[in-house]
Amino acid sequence: SVFLVMTNPYAHIIEPLDPQKPDHKFFNLKKLKDPRYDQLPFSIRVLLESAVRNCDGFLVKKEDVEKVLNWKVTQSQTVEVPFRPARVILQDFTGVPAVVDFAAMRDAVKKLQGDPERINPVCPADLVIDHSIQTTGQETMTPFACLGACSLVTIYYLFHSLRSDSLQKNQDLEFERNKERFEFLKWGSKAFQNMRIIPPGSGIVHQVNLEYLARVVFKRDGYYYPDSLVGTDSHTTMIDGLGVLGWGVGGIEAEAVMLGQPISMVLPEVIGYKLQGTPDKYITSTDIVLTVTKHLRQVGVVGKFVEFFGPGVASLSIADRATIANMCPEYGATAAFFPVDHISIHYLNQTGRDTEKLNYIEKYLKAVGMFRDYSNTSEDPQFTQVVELDLSTVVPCCSGPKRPQDKVTVSEMKQDFKMCLGAKQGFKGFQVAPERHDVQVPFQFNGAEYSLSHGSVVIAAITSCTNTSNPSVMLGAGLLAQKAVNAGLSVKPYIKTSLSPGSGVVTYYLKESGVMDFLSQLGFEVVGYGCMTCIGNSGPLPEPVVQAITQGDLVAAGVLSGNRNFEGRVHPNTRANYLASPPLVIAYAIAGTVRIDFEKEPLEVFLRDIWPTRDEIQAVERQFVLPAMFKEVYEKVEKVNERWNSLEAPSDKLYTWNPNSTYIKSPPFFDGLTRELQTPNSITDAYVLLNLGDSVTTDHISPAGNIARNSPAARYLTSRGLTAREFNSYGSRRGNDAVMARGTFANIRLFNKFINKQAPSTIYLPTGETMDVFDAAEKYQQAGHPLLILAGKEYGSGSSRDWAAKGPFLLGIKAVLAESYERIHRSNLVGMGIIPLEYLPGDSAESLGLSGRERYTVIIPPQITPRMTVDIKLDTGRTFQAKMRFDTDVELTYFHHGGILNYMIRKMSEN
Repeated sequence: SVFLVMTNPYAHIIEPLDPQKPDHKFFNLKKLKDPRYDQLPFSIRVLLESAVRNCDGFLVKKEDVEKVLNWKVTQSQTVEVPFRPARVILQDFTGVPAVVDFAAMRDAVKKLQGDPERINPVCPADLVIDHSIQTTGQETMTPFACLGACSLVTIYYLFHSLRSDSLQKNQDLEFERNKERFEFLKWGSKAFQNMRIIPPGSGIVHQVNLEYLARVVFKRDGYYYPDSLVGTDSHTTMIDGLGVLGWGVGGIEAEAVMLGQPISMVLPEVIGYKLQGTPDKYITSTDIVLTVTKHLRQVGVVGKFVEFFGPGVASLSIADRATIANMCPEYGATAAFFPVDHISIHYLNQTGRDTEKLNYIEKYLKAVGMFRDYSNTSEDPQFTQVVELDLSTVVPCCSGPKRPQDKVTVSEMKQDFKMCLGAKQGFKGFQVAPERHDVQVPFQFNGAEYSLSHGSVVIAAITSCTNTSNPSVMLGAGLLAQKAVNAGLSVKPYIKTSLSPGSGVVTYYLKESGVMDFLSQLGFEVVGYGCMTCIGNSGPLPEPVVQAITQGDLVAAGVLSGNRNFEGRVHPNTRANYLASPPLVIAYAIAGTVRIDFEKEPLEVFLRDIWPTRDEIQAVERQFVLPAMFKEVYEKVEKVNERWNSLEAPSDKLYTWNPNSTYIKSPPFFDGLTRELQTPNSITDAYVLLNLGDSVTTDHISPAGNIARNSPAARYLTSRGLTAREFNSYGSRRGNDAVMARGTFANIRLFNKFINKQAPSTIYLPTGETMDVFDAAEKYQQAGHPLLILAGKEYGSGSSRDWAAKGPFLLGIKAVLAESYERIHRSNLVGMGIIPLEYLPGDSAESLGLSGRERYTVIIPPQITPRMTVDIKLDTGRTFQAKMRFDTDVELTYFHHGGILNYMIRKMSEN
């Protein structure tokens, strides 16, 4: 048994959930008879249950249980506790490198005379192939004209009548482009135990998780316990909306969990977010979440849990809650938890879960005090801090132009964009000269004359898990499209429009409700099921549009229903990108510009006259979003993809690496690894590779989008015989370290203070030459020089990309010195053996007068303790101090091993 009950000091609280089924047991936390339990936030109760159930005196000790139970005191003491999630979830962009690492770890264990088959997931892992999709596009849009890799298996029983020879040809081309990666993943599903692959075309990972994979209560090895998970995507938090505690971790950390290691975490503070009132009839869940995002950014919740309570929660559907929980990384919290209530059970029934499961889910959660009645204030736990939002005060809004937390009300959008045009270059500024604010650039498209100006919309995408999981906003978009078409409105043909639903179920109810045809008439065709525009997979814009933008140096706009709009992420030609609800995406597409005040300026008719109310939307939802749809789609989810089923994969337990592959390559992380530990040395006379500012995202560090034709990665692929059309994206090549190392800091929007402009370049300090970042790093490594990165606040914010740590490791970066870190990225740096250094409070590069041209020596003492302060000496003779952000003893253990994967290899090689 995975629970090692014989050694568990809490075995006395085990009892059957049903006396008629004595083999189905659970740890009844109520039998602890500890008054502190009923005061714990519900999210902390999940951590406690895991600690009690897994208490073996080794990985989880009895004192760890006491630390969690005593949360009211220990939350403020930086106390470390282990947490063993019930499962792990991955998507293909992060899943491929995880499987690559597992394959390479097997090789490494074998070299150390260990048993390679010990490298196996112990914790169940689901991998959903969804990020391979890309909107390729055509200038004349027809049904399914923009197909990506994941849409080739579009739920065939719904759309077989729309298929055509040209569509099939495009599908074949896209499948072939990703075939090698898919074959590798299929090998992984055979070679490793406890790993399930959900084939391409099923939906966005978070939507599939919500509708299909979520257990809410696990039933395994004869025990019931709360479903919980970590995932290799920062938006794993979406599942918190269903009452399943989960959050994003780096791929490196997820691999350790898969191998049976607990997550070592600092017991978090829990912010109680009280919701009151009900939203106005015209308000969408997107408006609510953007309001919450800005509010919680102001409160400051980085590294904390947020738990929602109050009577207002009962007015939110699970889809609404999931939307709020999904955006958790954008407001910086670790998790955003909505405990299970009767609406959660209704959702499980609506999405086709069977009756037996529903019965034991509710029975178990009530037995352990984890089932909520939001109207009963006596159930409200104690929180670290309570903040409130009256839902009736929420107004329609967007967010941008460069960050998800920069909320802009729709009524202020026109004026706000005008301000951004002239403002100094920054998160809210483009620094365009006043005389150029009204420039117009004419161009021809499909034989007609058009013109672009600053703020012209060139991408309008209903995309991303955040909103395409939510029937209310998807049906709202459909009803708005219906009313717009009936009013004679249309979208200009050069605007790249797309619709990528979260799963096949969404297309099902859009079609059944009759709104799909109207979405299509406005250009919002279903282009596939997966993450697209939000992660940079928007594909190319029409060449005349690109030429006009370039000619006028225009700040063109993208409007998307996603959750990320960082610079350079959505598309290199859209400098302004706004997050908006699906109905607003359609509204701005019709307007053709973000420089519009919908209250005062009509789209032939005023937007308010065609905007659907919540009552209208809910009536359609009740009629057309049915359990049978979910059952029909998900019963076939692992069988429907004939192309996937026909793929052949080797059955060997060790992977046979193809030296000619440009997608899958054995990484050099474990080259020369020995059983013996190396004593950490001080970093001596290191050069600074890059001098960066605030909010450097993982997109800046390791972009996922297109590979620029003049980049080091492009030169490498060309040397391997590939043409530019075959480059694909960085995201699709995460299984090849040679490409990903060259793609590190390759974002065109990277602002490096050394060159004082946006470019993927730096100065090679020994000679003063300006060159690509990879080329400079290569020269430093050839000369034997260690490297550092200087950065400001929130270093590594954004997606949880393991390559944002692996890439710097391969460039020879030994440490990062920043004012603060995003949680997941700091953990990833530790996982790769890179030291995260943090300035002492009040210090920064500016306050210390650091130019980055100095050489740095970081003094590492023989005995290291968590969060200790170390001396940093400069070649100028100055010395200052910084904190080493190893937050726990376990992280220090990983560092001494040179990284978490090295630690696991040594552990698995033991006799």
